[in-house]
Amino acid sequence: CFRWEEEKKEDGVKWMQLEHRGPYFVPLYEPLPEDVQFYYDGKPMKLSLATEEIATFYAKMLDHEYTTKEIFQNNFFHDWRKEMTSEEQEIIQDLDKCDFREIHKYFVDKNEARKALSKEEKQKLKEEADKIQEEYGYCVLDGHREKIGNFKTEPPGLFRGRGEHPKMGMLKKRIMPEDVIINCSRDSKIPEPPEGHKWKEVRFDNTVTWLASWTENIQNTLKYIMLNPSSKLKGEKDWEKYEVARRLKDVVHTIRAQYRKDWESKEIKKRQRAVALYFIDKLALRAGNEKEEGETADTVGCCSLRVEHIQLHPRLDGQEHVVEFDFLGKDSIRYYNRVSVEKPVFKNLKLFMKNKDPTDDLFDQLTTTFLNKHLQHLMDGLTAKVFRTYNASITLQEQLKALTNPEDNVAGKLLSYNRANRAVAILCNHQRSIPKTFARSMQVLQEKIDAKKKQVEEAQEEVKKAEDEFNETKDAKAEANVEKKKKLLKRLEEQLAKLNVQATDKEENKQIALGTSKLNYLDPRISVAWCKKFGIPIERIYNKTQREKFAWAIDMAGEDFEF
Repeated sequence: CFRWEEEKKEDGVKWMQLEHRGPYFVPLYEPLPEDVQFYYDGKPMKLSLATEEIATFYAKMLDHEYTTKEIFQNNFFHDWRKEMTSEEQEIIQDLDKCDFREIHKYFVDKNEARKALSKEEKQKLKEEADKIQEEYGYCVLDGHREKIGNFKTEPPGLFRGRGEHPKMGMLKKRIMPEDVIINCSRDSKIPEPPEGHKWKEVRFDNTVTWLASWTENIQNTLKYIMLNPSSKLKGEKDWEKYEVARRLKDVVHTIRAQYRKDWESKEIKKRQRAVALYFIDKLALRAGNEKEEGETADTVGCCSLRVEHIQLHPRLDGQEHVVEFDFLGKDSIRYYNRVSVEKPVFKNLKLFMKNKDPTDDLFDQLTTTFLNKHLQHLMDGLTAKVFRTYNASITLQEQLKALTNPEDNVAGKLLSYNRANRAVAILCNHQRSIPKTFARSMQVLQEKIDAKKKQVEEAQEEVKKAEDEFNETKDAKAEANVEKKKKLLKRLEEQLAKLNVQATDKEENKQIALGTSKLNYLDPRISVAWCKKFGIPIERIYNKTQREKFAWAIDMAGEDFEF
């Protein structure tokens, strides 16, 4: 029977029974050996335990770009000094006089030693980790043993943040049991806190799906321990997400007609909403929430765009009404795009920018809340995010139809799949920096290709020789030899073609991150149906973790599934 379709609970109730062991706390700090020293102004200095621990956080990051950034250095030094003893504060007044190199080397060596362990020793470490996973990594939810996603608390360290985050370098404090709220069912065996400690609170709230939560000290946000993506609860949620996006397919034409009409509205507020919605729909932009200034990196989404983020070109590169976007989106990823838009959109943007400073909001009368309220009114469960899911999934489906050639071999079909996935990643602006190892691995691949080309040329010579021999002798043995040599040539040519496909794929993919859309925006049933239709093993598309997460789709989708 389908795990996904068990008895429905009353609204808002997520479970009847929940039992778990609570979070696993990362081990306490181990002091440095006596011979590994911190130096201040050239002299060795023994640090108190708390101060030393924080020093190791910085030391470990010495070879990282972060520690060269002034804002990181200042935040770190400020937070570090707060934790020092008054004697240490007297002495340590200048980060430039601090020498962490010996500590850094100690951790580098320790890392190398761990890599160099024998197979048996590594196996022993793995068994210890597995034991912890067995004990803390599962819970019982309504009679099912379910895997927990992140059962360990985050270790203390220095906050990194993405992009130019104003809080980078601040001290991320150790999470103690006293910080943690436990959530479980009343009748379950309530988890025991570590010895000598107590929980902040124990709750029995079955309208939420988290097992434990605490507030982290840097952004004051809540962190949760949740179930693993492969669990029934998460599977259902994922399925619902794509079902909402599929419902959008039936009304999207009406919605598009509506926002086109609103471009001419008498109310400027409605016009702004209609243009923003056009961008969200056409360009799959994120909605962009209001944010506290100075708390986070300066990133924006559609509703929070400023005048400085766009430029209008009546004509550009042979196209009319071009909008040039340039801004930092989520996680400080740059969004740069030039798009030819419809004339009324262009005229409206001109109007929205009139008499404004570069730092003024483009959509000054629009909030995400106002936009989403309107969307909810158009379709139950509709938010700006649903457009991203819908447009990503529909793009994948259309691209797969257009690009897949049923005559291709498996490698050729997989290249088409990756190209379809790339089209989505480009739409969603999922970039990555070129991997450090890219040039080297590309070179290795090119060497393989060159070697294979040589083999193909040699095999061609061999075929020609065999054919000449057969023409002279006309005997059966020589004929068989021709067939044998031709077979070999064909095999080598197929291998060469496969390597060439790999190289194309790698080159096209170097700056694009496919994983984000695959995990979060693409209805997995589209991929499962494609695999079933063309006889491609699912493991060529989804790795083990992804197959667990999408078990519901692998069960449900036949080859005729249409998003």
